[in-house]
Amino acid sequence: MTDAEADLVILGGGSGGYAAAFRAAELGLSVTLIEKDKLGGTCLHRGCIPTKALLHAAEVADSAREGDQFGVKSVFEGIDIDGVHKYKDTVVNRLYKGLQGLAKAHEINYVEGTGTFVGGTTVEVDGTRYTGKNVLLATGSYSKTLPDLELGGRIVASEEALTLDRVPEKVVVLGGGVIGVEFASVWASFGAEVTIVEALPRLVPNEDEFASKQLERAFRRRKISYKTGVKFTGAKQDDNGVSVSLESGETLEADLLLVAVGRGPNTAGHGYDEAGITMERGFVRTDERLRTNLPNVYAVGDIVPGLQLAHRGFQQGVFVAEEIAGLNPGPVDESGIPRVTYSHPEVASVGLTEAEARETYGSDITTFTYDLGGNGKSQILKTSGAVKLVKAPDGPVVGLHLVGDRVGELIGEAQLIYNWEAFPEDVAPLIHAHPTQSEALGEAHLALAGKPLHVHG
Repeated sequence: MTDAEADLVILGGGSGGYAAAFRAAELGLSVTLIEKDKLGGTCLHRGCIPTKALLHAAEVADSAREGDQFGVKSVFEGIDIDGVHKYKDTVVNRLYKGLQGLAKAHEINYVEGTGTFVGGTTVEVDGTRYTGKNVLLATGSYSKTLPDLELGGRIVASEEALTLDRVPEKVVVLGGGVIGVEFASVWASFGAEVTIVEALPRLVPNEDEFASKQLERAFRRRKISYKTGVKFTGAKQDDNGVSVSLESGETLEADLLLVAVGRGPNTAGHGYDEAGITMERGFVRTDERLRTNLPNVYAVGDIVPGLQLAHRGFQQGVFVAEEIAGLNPGPVDESGIPRVTYSHPEVASVGLTEAEARETYGSDITTFTYDLGGNGKSQILKTSGAVKLVKAPDGPVVGLHLVGDRVGELIGEAQLIYNWEAFPEDVAPLIHAHPTQSEALGEAHLALAGKPLHVHG
């Protein structure tokens, strides 16, 4: 059986897929959207949104525990994990209903089922074929594990960690990237004893080294243990706990092992290889306009090499819809995509790290770091951290890196500075409201423009 031809058939209803569907519909194109699970994908149901809800609950727990610092008599009595899940699920369900309503309003032909790309511009679902003038592959990613490390029981990935019916007493987190440090932060705030194991030399290794050092210092103050530059060699579990072995010969005992070693492209079993799509290590190769090697077949999101971020997939989905509609949009600049780790404290960045800038521009780059100790709002919040700028020689600011509570909310201005190729002199005259943490960005640019006010320079 073959369905009527649409302008665009989309395989995958996560951030990239539904963004493409909604934008294409707005532009007058007919759309068929195929999703095997729930509209919204991993980010909404098993990733970004529920994780950040847990992190906010953790922030509330810390506030209750630390009320005396602010002259407030408060008592932390513990975590009601059922109540936490109710709060988290309420947020997810409200957003899910909103997406469903938008899909209906845009008159999307929504198909539930597992789709297989069968070549040309056709996707098959349960014996029915859906052919479009164009096809978009947007099947997302899955939690990876390591060879000989089987998930199950006391060894879990992030999806299972989101639905635990208890707060573990002792946790080992395997992986010090974004997912690992976020869960470590949550569990520490909930009262668990946490140890992170990271094979690379530092936590959040993809960030600027400055950011890693700031986060590690904060985690030491929070009594979150971490072991960097140490490789995992094995794990054994029984009814009483899990034993984690390291290459150093050390053994860690815990109630739970969280495997947070990254996410892999969800491309197996969807027919990509068989249809002749060019692949690399399981990822779909595309050009800068997100076209695969097959005519009229595009790919976006986590299956395309690069940052695995929901907002990257979302913007790529919008790009593909506008490309198909003939609007000739500008390609998505990977370096201009903001990155945020929502731990306590947060790490936010956009653009190049100092090391990347030196590789690109040579040793004549300029950097400046502004400590949040000089920022009034940060002192009110009792958060430490800093803002670091990286400037090209005789050129614009090419990297912005922030560490501190709530600095993720500053990344909007930071990505405008980077993407508009602003010079420090362009930003220095802009007025930042007082007292806000955004003043830290202003102060840093004032300093780089040769007009330091609250710093010696």
